[in-house]
Amino acid sequence: MAYEQPGYKFSLIASADLSTHQYKFVDVNASGQAALAGAGTRCCGVLQNKPTSGNVAEINHDGISKVVAGAAVTAGNEVMSDASGRAVTATATNQGLGIALQSAGAAGVLIPVLLDRRGTV
Repeated sequence: MAYEQPGYKFSLIASADLSTHQYKFVDVNASGQAALAGAGTRCCGVLQNKPTSGNVAEINHDGISKVVAGAAVTAGNEVMSDASGRAVTATATNQGLGIALQSAGAAGVLIPVLLDRRGTV
């Protein structure tokens, strides 16, 4: 079962309808708004709520956050964002955004991720 121990949280305006993207990696776009993170890209944290476009997006920047897995993930592996903002095992060419604290057997499973300050979070 996924769990959280949030650290620093902050808010941005959602750049689009993010209501179906709770617990996915997000970043700040050129307009200063929260946008879904892309595959292997940096992120500023994990979306904690379900905002529609123009509403407040609550973002957990550090600590432990629930994150939606994008594929099977093994506990202890570094994770990065896939094209949909979900956690997948980090590759050698992409910095990890955190460490999976539990395994996920498939996509769509919520796992706890220690947001790693060594990465680009």
